[in-house]
Amino acid sequence: QVQLVESGGGLVQPGGSLRLSCAASGFTFSRYTMRWYRQALGKERDMVAQISPAAGITNYADSVKGRFTISRDNAKNTVYLQMSSLKPEDTAVYYCNVRLFGGDYWGQGTQVTVSS
Repeated sequence: QVQLVESGGGLVQPGGSLRLSCAASGFTFSRYTMRWYRQALGKERDMVAQISPAAGITNYADSVKGRFTISRDNAKNTVYLQMSSLKPEDTAVYYCNVRLFGGDYWGQGTQVTVSS
């Protein structure tokens, strides 16, 4: 079955960096667009970034442009989110997402907390 497992979250000071990873299985990873979403406490889940199957096209939310970079390694079935210049407002649970078979699949999420 489809599985997405996120890792790499944690507590970081403002201005710091983190790299999130999402290991995928159960589908042909290299054929699908992958996305990162985040959900802050009491707020809706919003898309942060997405990357096309061959990694040629990336898109970012305005709030993270220039600070976050999405990438993928199709040989490892893994998508990454490199986050730099982190701000307290980046605090959220970050989720990996793939849309296939007419539905959305999600990982369990990884908590990112930006605080001094």
